[in-house]
Amino acid sequence: MPRDRNGFSDGIEDQDEAYFDSLKGRGPVDRGFDTRLLHEPASILPARKPVVLGPASSVTDAIRAMKGEHRGVVLVTEDGTPGTPIIGIFSERDVLFRVVDGGRNPATLALSEVMTPDPECLDEEGTIADTLNQMSVGGFRHVPIVDGKGRPTFVVSVRDIVQFLVDAFPREILNQSGDRQSQREGG
Repeated sequence: MPRDRNGFSDGIEDQDEAYFDSLKGRGPVDRGFDTRLLHEPASILPARKPVVLGPASSVTDAIRAMKGEHRGVVLVTEDGTPGTPIIGIFSERDVLFRVVDGGRNPATLALSEVMTPDPECLDEEGTIADTLNQMSVGGFRHVPIVDGKGRPTFVVSVRDIVQFLVDAFPREILNQSGDRQSQREGG
């Protein structure tokens, strides 16, 4: 048991040892991550209500809405309200690749012309594992979650999942010594 220069232990090492002793005999996955979390419903993620616009809304309207709400995506529904099914999705990537790269005027360009139609969505009953799988397989940074009628209830972003996982990890793992960081080169 490490002690300071006066021969005293601050007790933290004792707590750490007790924590890791309790994990002996478990597999490596169990030590750092409780896989049961993956089977929890996606609705427990720290997601926010979606930004919703209609297909006739301009790209400028979408960009302003994303900026104002600090979101990376706008869901497009039939009438621009959350009460109708999703017909498209428009993201920051679409701004870059379909608007700016195409030299198009966002003020006169309708979302229907540059949105991704019929986006892949998950049902409200989907799990965190389902959400991660869809993001990984599809290369998505945002996944719309819909009710049984295809209406948006919320959007899960990669950031939401990362925040959830960070909150789920034990503090002992996340609060590693700063000495290791100072020994690394680069940034």
